[in-house]
Amino acid sequence: MRNLPILMSGVLLGLFGILGAALVGVSYEGTAEQIAHNEREALLQQLEVLVPGKSIDNDILNDVVQISAPETLGAESTQVHLARLGDKPVAAVFSPVVMQGYSGPIRLIVAVRYDGTVSGVRVLSHRETPGLGDKIEIERTDWITGFDGKSLLDTAAEQWRVKRDGGVFDQFTGATVTPRAVVKGVRETLAYFNEHKLQLFGLEQAAVEKSDE
Repeated sequence: MRNLPILMSGVLLGLFGILGAALVGVSYEGTAEQIAHNEREALLQQLEVLVPGKSIDNDILNDVVQISAPETLGAESTQVHLARLGDKPVAAVFSPVVMQGYSGPIRLIVAVRYDGTVSGVRVLSHRETPGLGDKIEIERTDWITGFDGKSLLDTAAEQWRVKRDGGVFDQFTGATVTPRAVVKGVRETLAYFNEHKLQLFGLEQAAVEKSDE
C-alpha cells in the first residue's frame, strides 16, 4: 500500500508525457502545411528577384530538375529551377542547405547564370543569432549582395573565404561562423553548376553529338 502513491505518480507522469507528445504531434501536423506554403511563397518572391521575368520565357517555377548531391548541396535531394529564353539556358536556381551554420542548417537560394556568374543569393531560412548571424538576411544588411557577379573564374578558389581566413568576403563582428558557412555553400553550388550545367539543361547528349561531327 505504501507504494500506491508512487505508482499513481508514475502513471500520472506517463499520461502527461503521452498527452504532451500528442499535442506536439498535432501542432506539427497543423502547421507543416502552412510552413511549406510559406517557404514556397518565399521561394517564388526570390525567384522573381534573382531571375527577372523579362529575361526568360519559360515557366521557371515548374521547369525543375531534382538532383541528389548531399555532400555538395547539403540535402539528400535538391530542387533546381531552370530559366530559359527561346530554349536557350539562362540560369539555374539552386536551393542548397548549408549544414555548418552556428545554430543549425541555413537554407539558401543561389541563382547562377549560364556563364557561371552569380546572379544573386538569398537566405530562405536560418536559426542564427539575432543581431549577429542574421546579418546574412537582405532585410538586415546588404552583405549577401557581395556575391553578385562573382564566379570561380574571377575569384580564385582559395579566395572564396571570409577575410579572416584569407578570402575576399567580409565577416561580421562577433559572428564569423555564419558568413563562413554561407560563402562555402555558394562556392560549392558554383562548383556543382560548372561541372553539371550541360546535364542540368539536358544539353549533355547534344554536346556529345556535336563533338562527333
